[in-house]
Amino acid sequence: MLTSLKGSWCLILGASSGMGRATARAMAKEGANVFGVHFGTAAQQEEVDELVEELRATGVRVSFHNRNAASKQTRAELVPLLAGLAGPEGVRVLLHSLAFGSLLPFLPQEGQEEVITPRQMDMTVDVMGHSLVYWVRDLYVAGLLPRGAKVFALTSRGDGRVMPSYGAVSAAKSALASHVRQLAVELAPSGVSVNALRAGLTLTPALLRIPGSDGLARYATESNPHGRLTVPEDVAEAVVMLSATDSSWITGNVIDVDGGEGLV
Repeated sequence: MLTSLKGSWCLILGASSGMGRATARAMAKEGANVFGVHFGTAAQQEEVDELVEELRATGVRVSFHNRNAASKQTRAELVPLLAGLAGPEGVRVLLHSLAFGSLLPFLPQEGQEEVITPRQMDMTVDVMGHSLVYWVRDLYVAGLLPRGAKVFALTSRGDGRVMPSYGAVSAAKSALASHVRQLAVELAPSGVSVNALRAGLTLTPALLRIPGSDGLARYATESNPHGRLTVPEDVAEAVVMLSATDSSWITGNVIDVDGGEGLV
């Protein structure tokens, strides 16, 4: 049964750019209130402020916080704040869209002697993988994941393919897929679904940091059956579509949102 998102709350981790930003806009357009967590510099704050005003102009409530979403202290402070805003109805949608990690190679390369350190490896997998578990657990314990709630984690083709300097991120994405399966089973009795969305190649700030990203973008554009790259709005539309139901029967999956890019 399809239901309205109007008046519900969504929590977006990584809300200021890329797919998180597009999803905040799409959810607000549907009448959902937006609680956003982002981690940016003072120079980026003006752009975030403009987004907040844009969202509020749709008539929804908006609460944005420039904090490290992977920090235990951040969760300890923001979950009670979110509980006060959302009230007994809790959070309808959680989007985990954190893209912060090391792009250093595992082994020394010609012209590139610097390699990833244990600390960088742990940080990458923790931020982009393990933090999903900790946020879901804290929301669950706080009673903020009601029946019908949806949890989405964003992954990429890097979860099963090797790309230069992408090893730590690939490990994080693989861990993320495993966490999605485990959380889906543990939350099934509560009627909460958990899925990963695997977008096609998308020109986000995170992609542009990857060495050789222009070549990847050219190849993906030429090979995608739709003749174009995935855009953040494609992913946002999928989030809205999958959230407009109380059913938890679609759960534990990695769902491709790529226009058929992975098929060719």
